[in-house]
Amino acid sequence: MRESGRATVSWRLRCSPQLVILVLVLSFTVQAATQKIGSIPVPGTKAFPESITSTSDGALFVGRIGDGGVVRVNPRTAESTVSVQPGAAGSRSILGVFADEASSTLWACSNDLSALGGPATGNDTGSALKAFDLKTGDGKRSISLPGSHAFCNDITVDAQGSVYVTDSANPTILKLSAGATTFDVFAKDSAFSAPQSGGAGLDGITFGSDGNLYVTTYTAGELLRVEVKDGKAGRVTKLSGNRHLQFPDALRVLGDNSFLLIEGSGGLDRVVIRGDAFAVTPIHDGFVTPTSVARIGTTAWVSEGQLSFFFDPSKRNLSPSLPFRIYAVPLRKEHSK
Repeated sequence: MRESGRATVSWRLRCSPQLVILVLVLSFTVQAATQKIGSIPVPGTKAFPESITSTSDGALFVGRIGDGGVVRVNPRTAESTVSVQPGAAGSRSILGVFADEASSTLWACSNDLSALGGPATGNDTGSALKAFDLKTGDGKRSISLPGSHAFCNDITVDAQGSVYVTDSANPTILKLSAGATTFDVFAKDSAFSAPQSGGAGLDGITFGSDGNLYVTTYTAGELLRVEVKDGKAGRVTKLSGNRHLQFPDALRVLGDNSFLLIEGSGGLDRVVIRGDAFAVTPIHDGFVTPTSVARIGTTAWVSEGQLSFFFDPSKRNLSPSLPFRIYAVPLRKEHSK
């Protein structure tokens, strides 16, 4: 982690063989970290870790944008191995990852970012949800997102085994029912859209303790609730907060009406929801483009993406701080409720 840093990020995401470009323009200042915390290196000189997920045995899985594939980390020994090889099942850059232990599946969002220097080992040309065996890393399924302009970003799974993904290029949450071979549009709403000036729309997604879906919109900085009843989407509510969120990314359930939230501007937060409002409490700041979080017991593991060195053309000839790392943030008792 830097003691201090400043990063300006311009994302140009190629999402289809028709050269459809999604441009995300971000600008933020990273504040100085005030607390030293432990970390584990992520292998790969172009790893650019994007998402992280965990299993009940304490293992962590980290998706890589630049090198592709998924890395498995043992936080007790700090050992890491590539569990899903770059290019496996046609995959390209790996963004969202979700460990579904009920089906022994590691779900992963794959997008073709080869035009930006992403992996060229896979043969996919668009955006797809991949299913890998959680233990072996072998490919099991590949389901393309609908449309020629799509961008699979983050993932969650319900108790029936249905998979939900956010499409950052479209104002839609997609649902893959258990056993289905194609996606359905679970929810579509103008509130999910990116600002007209450009940027990314939907990003993080998770179920809350109330059974409803919660999502973030990256550029607009919004947190929204999608009511869920009998497996169907209901009203979409844009929640009001005690402050504006700065590039909210990954969202993970923490407790009763509370979540862990990553802000791309540099922080890990605790978010508590009451009715149609939420309150944000900072837990740790100073990361260089944090991208995701996974909880193991009283520790939150945060992936630091350093994404400006991948997406910003002005930094193509500069090098990120190596090795890439995931960071262990202790959760105090008041953070874990």
